[in-house]
Amino acid sequence: MTAPLPDTLCHLNGRLLPLREATVSVLDRGFLFGDGIYEVIPVYGRRLFRFEQHMARLSRSLAKVRIGNPHDQGGWLALARAMVETQDAADQLVYLQVTRGVAPRDHVMPVDIAPTVFAMASVMKPPTPEQRHQGVACVTARDFRWERGDIKSISLLGNVLARQISADHGATETVMFRDGWLTEAAASNVWIAHEGALLGPPKSEHVLEGIRYELLEELCDEVGIAFNLRPISEADVRAADELLLSSATKEVLPVTRLDGAAVGHGALRGKPGPVYARLYEAYQRAKREQGV
Repeated sequence: MTAPLPDTLCHLNGRLLPLREATVSVLDRGFLFGDGIYEVIPVYGRRLFRFEQHMARLSRSLAKVRIGNPHDQGGWLALARAMVETQDAADQLVYLQVTRGVAPRDHVMPVDIAPTVFAMASVMKPPTPEQRHQGVACVTARDFRWERGDIKSISLLGNVLARQISADHGATETVMFRDGWLTEAAASNVWIAHEGALLGPPKSEHVLEGIRYELLEELCDEVGIAFNLRPISEADVRAADELLLSSATKEVLPVTRLDGAAVGHGALRGKPGPVYARLYEAYQRAKREQGV
């Protein structure tokens, strides 16, 4: 049985139509090969958050897979705002997707075809107050995904399999390691707090540069938390004072159990810590002050 689709409006190749009526060709390369990229932009109070940074990453991903950008920044802004208007909620997620387009099936990239552009908005479902107060549980796994995690590709089967590992264990995320070094989680960036500093893996082809990379650096500077990107071993993660996730939907979220063991030390073992608390409050200020 097919799950019912919402009747909200979406954008597909220049048309505004009900989501349940939107269809693409079976020869679309996004359908056949996962040949495309996407972005997810959070919306707070009906204002797009960190829009310019999301557009910069979208442009980087398109360039890396050699798809021409179908819109300039003004065009994307108009499209994203039109999607916000399809929902009544103040806090939303705007999803943008570009595939290479429709062509006879062939692995070689075709030239001179029009990309397929799809966009929709949905109501944001943030972490619950209980998750913020108590923290969440995660599990770990080997990072078995492809080598180009820096591209925000719609080819997400590896991430789907990774996220299912945590779902099967009743956990929120799967924290992954490649050759013993932290990369990221299935749908989040991962951070540790050590002696009051926030540490994250360096930017590389194995890690998607989350929009919160730059944001968390700014917030750390604002509240006086040292920030550093360096290789982080699995041992570092398991010995961390605090473990945090970041993403468009999670914002910044404390992890208090990893593979069944409590995270942290002393009185704060298994509880959200002070670095998380300061960053969360700073994040809420940024949400109120930023947006277009």
